[in-house]
Amino acid sequence: MKNIKIAKWLPLVALLFTLQSCFVAKQYERPQNALPTVDLFRKEYQQVDSTNIGLIKRADFFTDPLLQAHIETALRENLDMNIALQNIRASQSYYLQSSKAFLPSVNLGPAVNYTSQSQNTQFGRIIGERNHIFQYDLTASLSWEADIWGKLTSSKRAAFADMQRTIAGRQAFQTTLISHVASLYYQLLVLDEQKKVTEHTIETRTKSLETSKALKLGGTLTEAAVKQSEALIYNAQSLLVQINNRIEVTENAFNLLLAGEPKTVERGTLDGQQVITDLAVGVPYQLLANRPDVRAAEFELMRTFQMVNVARADFYPSLRLTASSGFQSMDIDQLFSPRAIFGNVIASLTQPLWNQRKLKTRHEISLANQQIAYLNYRKSILKAGKEVSDALSNFKSNNEIEELKVKEHEAYRTATVYSEQLMNHGLANYLEVLRAQENELNTQISILDAKYQKLSAIVQLYRALGGGWE
Repeated sequence: MKNIKIAKWLPLVALLFTLQSCFVAKQYERPQNALPTVDLFRKEYQQVDSTNIGLIKRADFFTDPLLQAHIETALRENLDMNIALQNIRASQSYYLQSSKAFLPSVNLGPAVNYTSQSQNTQFGRIIGERNHIFQYDLTASLSWEADIWGKLTSSKRAAFADMQRTIAGRQAFQTTLISHVASLYYQLLVLDEQKKVTEHTIETRTKSLETSKALKLGGTLTEAAVKQSEALIYNAQSLLVQINNRIEVTENAFNLLLAGEPKTVERGTLDGQQVITDLAVGVPYQLLANRPDVRAAEFELMRTFQMVNVARADFYPSLRLTASSGFQSMDIDQLFSPRAIFGNVIASLTQPLWNQRKLKTRHEISLANQQIAYLNYRKSILKAGKEVSDALSNFKSNNEIEELKVKEHEAYRTATVYSEQLMNHGLANYLEVLRAQENELNTQISILDAKYQKLSAIVQLYRALGGGWE
């Protein structure tokens, strides 16, 4: 008799394992037409090298110990960085949950059911009196869905891809954060140098004003020339106020990245910076391997691909097994007696027929989301190539600008000396001297701007190649 009961379940078990082997979910394959090629960079920047500055550790790339300390503080304290970490933890929890979806859900709980029928109903009038019935239950229930079409497997893969996407997203933000900290740090160093130049200019022009006043008393210069000298001092002083303001604003932005209150930023000097300028960008596939945002975009494509599998599986029948067992009794002292035991098992196969187009709509939306993710993936690769080319172009241009500005400054400095000599011999007026001095100051400021832009381009290239997230 027992063997007969077991035999009744054998066809269902055989059907279950047969259906589970019918896995219809497709496997993800990286789209070949989205991979980077040699044309990802402009032809003048298509360097092929075994090394890549994106592979250099940040401690070796940013050698200033104060900058290194600031970067470490930012990575530890930055609020957006910690938000990204919490997003990773949330995605990990979703993945762990999806991994357990293959197991049955089991619930256990006691219950008390009280019933008192109405005396105005047909049944109540037959009995003629109100009954008060208590029923006590202790029930365990089990529910399990067979992963016939790979729906649960695809959901698990989608959760895993989403978890990897959040990890890559945090790495991408880390790269961006490091570049922002370094860029603002270098900006502060340049502003410090501009402040020194301006203060020296004010000191020089103050002495020149005293000289012009003396020359006026001697009849060599006019009052107009003296006022011109005085106006140049005011001009330099106003420039100094602007520089001090920019320093404070930049320090405030810098401290915000470090999740700190506005204060003076401890820093080194511009001359003390030793930044790698050997800009070997490497072959394009290295760019793809090191750009976290490109990897994040591909993980999003993987996730949407698996969600298409999930939506497709909804069109097929689902096999669900439910069971419950426990104790039921109207007398609580008889609840755990053998006569109070009950049990039932239900196996159901459900095929969707009409659901107000919900399944088809869900499938169409999943296909659209997959196409959006694919386009964003391609866009991220093209954006990577653009940013690398931009950084290389900016470095090349500002390097040339710095060289030209140095020559321009040397020419204005010589012109200032010659103008002073000519003026002393009565062959030039004082306005020519003032004009040469003003041009000399402007070119000094321009040289420092070019140095900052060159440093900024190197930092941006480091970020564009995906460096600093190791």
